[in-house]
Amino acid sequence: MDRLYTFGKYLKKKFKTKVKKVPISIPGFTCPNIDGTVARGGCVFCENESFSPNFQKEKTYLNLYSKTNPLLNKQLKSLEFQFFNTIPILKKLYGAKKFIVYFQSFTNTYAPFETLKALYEKALTFPDVIGISIGTRTDSITDETLNYLANLNKKYEVWIEYGIQSSNNETLKKINRGHDFENVIDVTKKTKSLGLNVCGHLIFGLPGETQKDMLKSVEDTINLGIDSVKFHPLYVTDNTLLALDYKKGKFTPISEEEYIDTLIKAIKMLPNNISIQRMTAGTQNLLAPNWCKDKSTQISHIIKALKKAGIKTN
Repeated sequence: MDRLYTFGKYLKKKFKTKVKKVPISIPGFTCPNIDGTVARGGCVFCENESFSPNFQKEKTYLNLYSKTNPLLNKQLKSLEFQFFNTIPILKKLYGAKKFIVYFQSFTNTYAPFETLKALYEKALTFPDVIGISIGTRTDSITDETLNYLANLNKKYEVWIEYGIQSSNNETLKKINRGHDFENVIDVTKKTKSLGLNVCGHLIFGLPGETQKDMLKSVEDTINLGIDSVKFHPLYVTDNTLLALDYKKGKFTPISEEEYIDTLIKAIKMLPNNISIQRMTAGTQNLLAPNWCKDKSTQISHIIKALKKAGIKTN
């Protein structure tokens, strides 16, 4: 890739206007890697309420094995509230005209099918919404859901975002992922065979990984036939298993220099048809590394490195 192909460029070319994603967090959703279906404690980097002194043990969570959903009305109202409170900001800051509702937090296909159907279809009724994007795991999506989304995709822009993180099975064990890369291969290929758009998430700086390991994950992910990618540095936040290791001196976060070097090499590997949705990430609830505190500074450093590497950004 000699010219940065962003997701925004993809959307502008397809819809001839400014399209932005509206991030949504559905109350009551969880993950099979937290509730014990696959594992307990979640991935080592995932903020988990069970580590918090304010954790409410009585909180109701939904999973694929629930027969009913007592929270559906609350969830639909929350979806509507979040959407209509976010779009004025996106319109003002970015001049957005159309929107994709992004089901972001936790595993957004891990709930009763009727719940998913109600939420997705509600999102698609909102004004100026042209599609949905669903963040999930490859071990937490059923054929029923995939076939339903493939049908929606005939009329709307539908994306599935899979947290791949790494193609190294030893790494996946270390981070308590709960599935192997073979599962990612099988489910991603099935998703693509149905004509759905796939965005893969990759993390650089996972415990024990070298740059060679990280770039191997990029290569393996490209070979899945994905349509878009998100790159993240691994940072440490409170209420995570990783924070415990960091505080004990058992984990050292990736440096900004190594992250940017790995990112540039990864971007150069991408074929021109794979768009980039994210090049870095940060959070306010940060323990380490300090360079992840200011995202605007990160982006500035990345853009400078891209230009130096001969990758055009406009």
